[in-house]
Amino acid sequence: MKQMALATILILALLSSAVASLQFLPSASAKINGAIPTLSMPIEHVNYTITIINGTLWAKIDGNYPIYIQNQSDCTFNGDQPMVYPMPPGTTNIVVTLGDQELNWSNYTRSYPDALHQTAIGDWWMIYSVLGNISGFFVLKIHYEHPLEMVNGSYLFLYDLNISPYLSGQSENSTAYFTVSMEANTTDLSVYAAPPDSVASQWKPINYTTTTQGATKIVNIQMYSENPELSGKPLAGDLVVEFSDADQVPELSGWMIPVLVDAVLIALLLYVKRKSVLSALRLKKTSS
Repeated sequence: MKQMALATILILALLSSAVASLQFLPSASAKINGAIPTLSMPIEHVNYTITIINGTLWAKIDGNYPIYIQNQSDCTFNGDQPMVYPMPPGTTNIVVTLGDQELNWSNYTRSYPDALHQTAIGDWWMIYSVLGNISGFFVLKIHYEHPLEMVNGSYLFLYDLNISPYLSGQSENSTAYFTVSMEANTTDLSVYAAPPDSVASQWKPINYTTTTQGATKIVNIQMYSENPELSGKPLAGDLVVEFSDADQVPELSGWMIPVLVDAVLIALLLYVKRKSVLSALRLKKTSS
């Protein structure tokens, strides 16, 4: 019974209106003419700071979401609007703010273990919060921090754009503006668009610009999305940024460690043998 209820909630969540990474769940008290309100967000601003904490690279994220409620010409929005938001593994320091009010949140996946969000680099857990007393326009802010993943010797992070279900005739396009401040010394930067069901070989490179502020590299990225039903173009997917840490000591593969140990032992034995031979020659020369 619990699994059936969870499945119903998730299906309704996918069918409900949502914006970017925000998935808004249906609520009996949050209705316009008996339907879940249509939400739009023409732009979103997401700031990343890549920094070193206790020798580990971390991402600090600040998302700013200006959101409009559509189809309010003949009615007034009433009630609270529940939402879920996906989080990368190891996320901490989560703060959800509506206007100037900090909201309570809970671990949605802990309550419903099957409630995971698919991304191109794995399934993420989700938080749950309720937006109260929202009207025609409101600004939601979400801050969180997480350690970066390392794949095949490179660091990467993903931003879950997840905008596909949320573009409508009333909201035909949306632009996400990303500002990534690299406080760590990085090289080999690449930026990709990654559909949730894709693998790395299918990711498509996207353009970006860089500037510097002192020792910090600033990376600016834009992702423009159009309603596929109107444009006839598929959506690019989520954002993936991949790079190398220039200050990192290269990791040794498992097979290299015994090889290096053997090489050191062989060099040591050759050195000892050479010393023994030289000592024997000296003794022989002295005795003669």
